[in-house]
Amino acid sequence: MTPAIEAAARILWNFHLVYDPLGPAGLIVGLGSYDLRVAGRCADLWHQGLAAKILFTGKAGNWTNHLYTTTEAEAFAARAIGVGVPADAILIEPNATNIGENIRFARDMAGDAVKRIIIVTKPQTQRRAFATVRAQWPEVTAMVTAPLHGFEDQPLTAYPLPKLIHEMVGDIKRMIDYPAKGFQIAQPVPPDVADAFDFLVKAGYDHHL
Repeated sequence: MTPAIEAAARILWNFHLVYDPLGPAGLIVGLGSYDLRVAGRCADLWHQGLAAKILFTGKAGNWTNHLYTTTEAEAFAARAIGVGVPADAILIEPNATNIGENIRFARDMAGDAVKRIIIVTKPQTQRRAFATVRAQWPEVTAMVTAPLHGFEDQPLTAYPLPKLIHEMVGDIKRMIDYPAKGFQIAQPVPPDVADAFDFLVKAGYDHHL
């Protein structure tokens, strides 16, 4: 991987980050994925007392069809239980296959009584989650966060850096396309991010478009 590709990838990474200030909420919503560290972050927030319940949402998606023997939500729940979250503090939504469904199905399970939520996702999908929840669950106050690590630590053995770049490039395309479909609110893409996106697409990082 060339220094130019890595530099462009870092630009996308920094754009995708949100990390809202967090406060008490009625529910922690963990978005299922290939990254079990998201479940760990949900558990940490539960142990901090920021919410009494965690809702894990996810069946399988582009990156997890063959990763778990259960649904994403069940795999995340098992990880949280393994670090001390009681099973009766966890809700499981096992059908969502993308972030839009994660949000819609979690909204349906949560009901009208929940007014404040914490969305926990991978670092590089925070902005997409932010834009999606504001379009599809606008009646709640939503705080968005992720595991607390940097760009260098995000790649995993099963999902190395090239896959991370494909994912980040694809999510930029979704931010451009999805507001017109009603899936997300609009997110202005700064010129340096647009340039990095174009550069990475031309370099072949287009598998998630």
